[in-house]
Amino acid sequence: MMAMTRILCVLLACCLAGAAHAADPRKVIRDVFPVAETGFDPAAVHDLYSAGIVRGIFETLYTYDYLARPAKIVPGVADGMPQVTGDGKVYTIKLAKGIHFQPDAAFGGKKRELTAEDVVYSYKRLADPKLRSPYSFLVEGKFIGLDEETAAAKKSGKFDYDKKIAGLEAVDRYTLRFRLKDTDYNLPYVMAHESLAVVAREVVQKYGESDGRVMSNPVGTGPYKLAQWVRSSKIVLEANPDYRGFVWSFAPSQPGDDKLVAQMKGKKMPQVGRVEISIMEEDQARWLAFQGGELDLMNMEGPLAPNAIRPDGKLKPELAAKGIRLDRYVEPEIRYIYWNMLDPKVGGLAKEKVALRRALAMSYDVNEEIRVVLNGQAVEAAYPIPPGVVGHEPNWKSTIKYDPAGANALLDKFGYKRGADGWRTWPDGTPMRIVYASRPDTQHRQLEELVKKSYDAIGVRMEPQKDKFPELLKLEKQCKLLSREAAWIADYPDGDNFMQLFYGPNSYQSNNACVTIPEYDELYKKSTRLPPGPERDKLYQEMTRILEAYAPHRMTVSRYRNQLVQPRVEGYRKHPILTSTWQYIDVATGSN
Repeated sequence: MMAMTRILCVLLACCLAGAAHAADPRKVIRDVFPVAETGFDPAAVHDLYSAGIVRGIFETLYTYDYLARPAKIVPGVADGMPQVTGDGKVYTIKLAKGIHFQPDAAFGGKKRELTAEDVVYSYKRLADPKLRSPYSFLVEGKFIGLDEETAAAKKSGKFDYDKKIAGLEAVDRYTLRFRLKDTDYNLPYVMAHESLAVVAREVVQKYGESDGRVMSNPVGTGPYKLAQWVRSSKIVLEANPDYRGFVWSFAPSQPGDDKLVAQMKGKKMPQVGRVEISIMEEDQARWLAFQGGELDLMNMEGPLAPNAIRPDGKLKPELAAKGIRLDRYVEPEIRYIYWNMLDPKVGGLAKEKVALRRALAMSYDVNEEIRVVLNGQAVEAAYPIPPGVVGHEPNWKSTIKYDPAGANALLDKFGYKRGADGWRTWPDGTPMRIVYASRPDTQHRQLEELVKKSYDAIGVRMEPQKDKFPELLKLEKQCKLLSREAAWIADYPDGDNFMQLFYGPNSYQSNNACVTIPEYDELYKKSTRLPPGPERDKLYQEMTRILEAYAPHRMTVSRYRNQLVQPRVEGYRKHPILTSTWQYIDVATGSN
């Protein structure tokens, strides 16, 4: 009898070891977005906030170590790191077994195991011209046969998902083989990006892409599932009971990590059973909600920063006394004002158009943006690759500087004359107006005022265009905005992710200025065939000088991330690349 009892105990322990981990539904994290989301289809979203939801619901082949700095790639749904052969052109990847999509009507109300075919299908979706994924550039020119299939789909009007493609092969149920056109040193980073999260074909077919229903019916294998969505107001995630979970076992790599490791090491994750995200566009509303304990996490952007942060970058003592913590670092991002290079008035490479854009760039005082709009919570971005990203050049001196006198002289020389009223005209004598688009919130109203002040100083009328963030993104990807201050936060921590922003073929995707400069494009293509190092860095510097010469944009800032964390939250550390980290944190027992 005793022997039988021991056997039953062993069997029960084995069953429990293989069972999905049940997070505690009483543990709730309350987060906030400053802008509205766009939806939750990995291949279709293009904003940071929707990407955070995607990261919580779906999984990628690879992801990042939570604490490692610099950022370190680790397996996601892959079973180990890839085997790379053929001079870096062949990647063989094994999938972990027993990973399931959450139960859904698309599977007859049941769950279904993730397979290699799901990965192949998900990667093909980015190349489907009908979807017009903003991240199609991540797969273009990479996989043997994929570009050709995209071209065929443009002619026929339909992408053939059943056709075998040599570069994307499901060898068997759990084995993938990717064959590349050329050596790609950034492929592991690409495979960790949210847009390449694994989706199920049945789900896309059931809900459909044409009317956007797949955007509102996310079905993934990740730690959370969508429980509630009130557009532009509230998003609720609940722990996925079928998620396999993981044991928190990360090693410290920077000051303060030791305490975090002591709190979390050995816990089965996720611990948090419910994530409630509020959309609050007004700065003061977010700050009042955090002060009132209604939010657990909040980024103190420029206008709000003085409420919590001293001039030396430290947390104010009265907040520290309450147990509130500050996680602060320079974002791996760039912000820049761009001018649409397809616009007949401001675009193109003709000398008078270049002179106009350079004058507009020279009229803008980046230091005033940092001082007045962002309250010192940013550093000037002189180089298109930000701090913390491979390829950054910390000592770069841009040839575009704040110089309103020089800007006025340029405009005078190239025929943009002042009228009797002091305002300039186009060379054909018609009144000059430059439309600048922005969001209707406090910070962007201040930015708009600064742009207007800059243009006023050189006699150029600025015409404002106001719209919600999702609508601005939509117009931007159609190359229909004339000008805007845009931001790009690293998809992966390598300079290529930023230099591709100005590559001609990426127009209508990540190239917001819709710029095509042949000299730049040729150097960019050369850079993609080089590993990180001095040779590639030299190309990046040449490319930067070309951008400065033609001035499709004005580099502005890289912001500080000032993340406030309530004392009840344990294990929190803002990751430089991961767009959400709810599955890595906990809430202290007994807290409200």
